[in-house]
Amino acid sequence: MKRSRINEIMASADDMIRGHGFVLPPFAYWTPEEFRARTDARRIVEARMGWDITDYGQGDFDKLGLFLFTLRNGALADLERGRGMVYAEKLLISRQDQISPMHTHVIKSEDIINRGGATLAIELFGSDDQGQFAPDRGGMVRCDGIERSFGPGEVLTFAPGESVTLMPGDWHAFWGDGGDVLIGEVSTVNDDLTDNIFREPIGRFAEVEEDEAPMHLLVSDYDRWLVSSRQ
Repeated sequence: MKRSRINEIMASADDMIRGHGFVLPPFAYWTPEEFRARTDARRIVEARMGWDITDYGQGDFDKLGLFLFTLRNGALADLERGRGMVYAEKLLISRQDQISPMHTHVIKSEDIINRGGATLAIELFGSDDQGQFAPDRGGMVRCDGIERSFGPGEVLTFAPGESVTLMPGDWHAFWGDGGDVLIGEVSTVNDDLTDNIFREPIGRFAEVEEDEAPMHLLVSDYDRWLVSSRQ
């Protein structure tokens, strides 16, 4: 993705988020120079909180892509101990007919919440006994606390205010149906580096073409822009 396109997506996403009554935290608006100058931002960097815009390495964001902002994130060490900061929270924007491809998680369970906009559509499959994608299996999810069974490949839809709880092994893809959707995600600790298991071999992060300066850093920029400069 071109950096200029990423900057445009950031600006339009911020407008949509504010339009639904949410405001991103102060660190969302730091420039790269401000971020580098901060000596108190280590936790943000280590937890990979912040902007995340991906085309899954496929070069067609409008068809296959997702906007995310990680608001808070705990630590895997706390999750393993069973106490401490064992949770995470994100905001996502899924555009009309923009696919977030079929995937599951090994560790993370998550509530996916339609925070506003159009209808959120989620296609679901179950897992086989080894946790692999099972094209002939359905399963069970909770929709706003109510158990609901799904058949293999069934598409469930969620209006604003509605939500679904997905557990490890629940294979899912999603998109905005009839318009763009602002999505909330509340989950156990989030690890986007290792805990996204895609049905098809695909990249989690975009490859960035630096055609202009970044407005704000992506979480995928941190290693190059911040960590290396502090070593």
